[in-house]
Amino acid sequence: MKNNIIIFIIIAIIAFFAFFFFINLNSSNVSENVTNQNNQQSTYKKAVENINSFNSTNEQMQEKELSVFSTPLAGDENRLENIRISCNTINGTELKNGETFSFNDIVGQPTEEKGYKEADVIVETTLTKGFGGGNCQVSTTLYNACLNTQGIEIVERHPHKRKVTYVEEGKDASVSYGVLDLKFTNNTGKTIKIYMNSENEQVTARIVTF
Repeated sequence: MKNNIIIFIIIAIIAFFAFFFFINLNSSNVSENVTNQNNQQSTYKKAVENINSFNSTNEQMQEKELSVFSTPLAGDENRLENIRISCNTINGTELKNGETFSFNDIVGQPTEEKGYKEADVIVETTLTKGFGGGNCQVSTTLYNACLNTQGIEIVERHPHKRKVTYVEEGKDASVSYGVLDLKFTNNTGKTIKIYMNSENEQVTARIVTF
């Protein structure tokens, strides 16, 4: 009888340790599978980041900067929003050799439906409110970038009849849809691309070729 009890105890101990070993083995396999999945996801993410970085770097290497010009950004929220909308509209515009850029054609009429707000605009010599107030700073910034680019011909440009604060006198370019426009022709012999943004308290126009 004692022998049977001893044998039963030994079997129970062996079964307990076998069960404990089996549980640990499965837990280790699950942990290893999770680790492998995480490693695979991390590797995939890094691969995508490397591809994006390569494409971005490759595109920048192919582009040659012709000019860049910035003006200091100031004004109320409405004016800043108008400038942002117009910069985003122009940003990425490409002109083949011989093509002419028109500010009014690209930006279009500044309307409330497009998100434009009422802000300060200069009409003749009077400061008043109008949708798209701030657009003249965008056109002025782009105009000066064009002046610094060999091969760009200014076709149409109008100065304000009142001094503006964001550029030196005589270097501004006023725009008013259907009345005043900024136009220039690409005679560089290559396709050019225009980048525009209103970041870091500046309006910046950058012209590149590729």
